[in-house]
Amino acid sequence: MLTAGQILQLIRHGSCRTRKELIEHTGLSRSTITERVDRLIAAGYIHESGVGASGGGRPPSVLDVHAARRLILVADLGATHARVALTDLAARPMAEERTEMRIELGPDAVLSWVREAFQRMLDRAGRPAADVCGIGLDVPGSVDHVTGHVIRSFLMPGWDDHPVREAIRASYDVPILVENDANAMALGEWWSSWRGTDSLVLVKVSTGIGTGIVLDGQVYRGVEDAAGNIGHVRLRETDDRVCTCGSRGCVASLASGHALASDLGVSSSREVVRLVQSGDAAAIAKVQEAGRTLGVVLATAVSLLNPGVLVLAGDMARTREHYLTGIRETVYRRSLPYTTRNLEIVTGSLGDRAGIVGMAVIVMEHVLSAAAVDTALAEARRDKVS
Repeated sequence: MLTAGQILQLIRHGSCRTRKELIEHTGLSRSTITERVDRLIAAGYIHESGVGASGGGRPPSVLDVHAARRLILVADLGATHARVALTDLAARPMAEERTEMRIELGPDAVLSWVREAFQRMLDRAGRPAADVCGIGLDVPGSVDHVTGHVIRSFLMPGWDDHPVREAIRASYDVPILVENDANAMALGEWWSSWRGTDSLVLVKVSTGIGTGIVLDGQVYRGVEDAAGNIGHVRLRETDDRVCTCGSRGCVASLASGHALASDLGVSSSREVVRLVQSGDAAAIAKVQEAGRTLGVVLATAVSLLNPGVLVLAGDMARTREHYLTGIRETVYRRSLPYTTRNLEIVTGSLGDRAGIVGMAVIVMEHVLSAAAVDTALAEARRDKVS
């Protein structure tokens, strides 16, 4: 006996678009399907969006997710920026806002701006907070998905074990999901451009280096929520440069945007990008060498995971492929030919919006999951009875 939440999945994924198709696909009685569908319509999860082809008699009503009925709020927090967005329940953007803000300002200042920006977007859209059904935030560090706390991040002083979820929940009593930024970006790129591939690895190179892994359409986080933490793989333990983690020879101390900025005597990874885009020969050479250095670690990742796509994102993705060229050189040279035969190594298609898109998809998948829908319907029924 399928639940209403499971019926919704059949509608969401296009397996069944009418009541008749649901009856034929599931073998459930007409009265049971009617009851499930009516509950989903009453709760605002689905609506009748048109009519289908008739086999004789009255044309059937087509059922679809009521994406405009509910809203998602998401925030993408980087080392030097913050971006927020308002989307519908299909993860389609309705409004966005961005600011330059250093995450080292601390959780109070950054999350205060996020809450205020959320309210500004709702006000501009003319929608009440009650229409929000879920919120997502990504941060440049490891996250405990049970508590929503930041576990550790060398780029986020003052954030360790901070209750990010509770800081936002003060304004919104909805599911609030906190994710690592590279994971969100990886899912965003996969959702937008690569849903035909089973596995994707995204490496974000900006101030630091982080990696997101998508396997079979799901973010792979690892046992301790630390999968993809390749920035602190040690390549040269005798190197003089000290990484933000306190160790020497980490790939981040050699190939990150921060490392490149230090080598070139500029203030940030974005300044490195500007030098490359202006044709500075020294900057181009440094960036290509950094790509080759990171490629050493990525070649191992390719051998372990055998992904279909390797995506470069972050500031270094804007270096006119110079960083990407370095990665390609090393990955192809160090990997077995059959592991790279069908591998595509590309820059991301979403640019700075990858994290926003990925977080919206993460929240959407959570809010519309069978378990979440059945729980919400049960709570609504109890409230109605009481």
